[in-house]
Amino acid sequence: MSTPNTPILVGIGQLLQRTDVLEDAKEPIDMMLGAVKLAEQDTGVNGLLPQVQSVRVIRGIWSYQNPARYIAEMIGSPHAETAGTLFGGNQIQSVVNHTAASILAGDLDLVLITGAENGRSAAKARKAGIKMSWKDAPGTYDRVFGAQKSEHHEYEIARGISRAIQIYPMYDNARRYQRGESLQEHIIRISELWARFSEVATSNPHAWIRDKVSAEEIRTSSPQNRPISFPYTKLMNSNMSVDMAGALIMCSVGKAKKLGIAEDLWVYPWSGVEGQDHFCASVRDNFYTSPGVRLVGQCLLDHARLGIEDLDYVDLYSCFPSAVQIAAEELGLKETDQLTVTGGLTFGGGPLNNYVMHSIARMVELLRDKPGSKGLITANGGNLYKHAHCIYSAEPPVQDFVHDNAQSKIDELPSRVVIPEYSGSVEIESYTVMYTGNEPNVGHFACLTPKGERTWINTTDKDLMQSMTREEFCGRPARINNNVVTVGGG
Repeated sequence: MSTPNTPILVGIGQLLQRTDVLEDAKEPIDMMLGAVKLAEQDTGVNGLLPQVQSVRVIRGIWSYQNPARYIAEMIGSPHAETAGTLFGGNQIQSVVNHTAASILAGDLDLVLITGAENGRSAAKARKAGIKMSWKDAPGTYDRVFGAQKSEHHEYEIARGISRAIQIYPMYDNARRYQRGESLQEHIIRISELWARFSEVATSNPHAWIRDKVSAEEIRTSSPQNRPISFPYTKLMNSNMSVDMAGALIMCSVGKAKKLGIAEDLWVYPWSGVEGQDHFCASVRDNFYTSPGVRLVGQCLLDHARLGIEDLDYVDLYSCFPSAVQIAAEELGLKETDQLTVTGGLTFGGGPLNNYVMHSIARMVELLRDKPGSKGLITANGGNLYKHAHCIYSAEPPVQDFVHDNAQSKIDELPSRVVIPEYSGSVEIESYTVMYTGNEPNVGHFACLTPKGERTWINTTDKDLMQSMTREEFCGRPARINNNVVTVGGG
């Protein structure tokens, strides 16, 4: 069904900047404008941008204060509402969900969403000792989406654990142990998963890495593919060394008709749901499930009146292999299913918080090409923590768009008590080894006490770290004394 206020996506734009001449490289705000122009062209209607009522920009690592105001002025809509987000890979899908709800309520009828990162050119400039110029985009947003709090518990930070590359491999190692796999079986399986993502990227015209990469290449350390955090090599990490921009134009069915946008370009959000797992690894019940993904997914499918088997396309947020594996299991998908439409954040490209704008844009292309098909987008912020999902189709939904939140059900689920210091016997729950260059630098252990409390401990023992990459340490007994861990036999 559809009504004049039914929300739809009508324009998409993706821009990839590959220049090696730094003087020619555009800064993020100009990349956004380039993607915006492509999105307008995609609608088939010239001159609609001055009618935009709200410009919404996804937060990047750039220093602009209110890039939405600059963009609004440049597109000829200086009085448009300006909005931004806080950090998080979930933010773009959350903004789309909120935008669809506002359009359905009649509060807005034409909205522009955009974002960009220039990680590649910025890194090249730093290496060359060149300071890139940035436009001044002062001011304060009229509205900010999202709520910000630390992605890491203070007890994690006290152990030097403050990055996603330290947590996600722990999830994967815990999952390996839970499945009863050997280290070799595990690395083969997850590298084959990532090779399937690479295969999808070869047919995505907007992917950053379109050359096919084999599972053996992905799992094998090399000068171009150094170890990052056990068991992950560089090719199992999100690829932030990209210059990518995206833009989406959303409006109501009534506005699309007034503008003369062809119906074969319309893509409908059917339902959008959000929810957050317990906020950090320290308090999660375990490291190999995500109740948030499961409950958000169930709520989403219920509102769309679909089963997981009814979906033609899926793009699971893919910052690291553990995120995909856990989400697939929670949603009732198989790892051998096609779980990406882009190639993921490694091969499709990982422009930080803005990846999902590219997955939505690619999903729109695929849905337009296959009338009646349906697609699922999942977005994830933090360490498998903040979730925002949406189902899309080029066909109208059976009921109008529903925006919901699964938080109350998630909050009812068990969590762990975490303690800052501990002496005595423990069981190793999971672990990782961090590398500097090709050499192990520090090993992180997540341990459970006999009371089921979680505690963290590090090691810099070279022999122990080498063993951690060659033997299974999950499930082993250990003892902590004076901030030193001694590990028992497997």
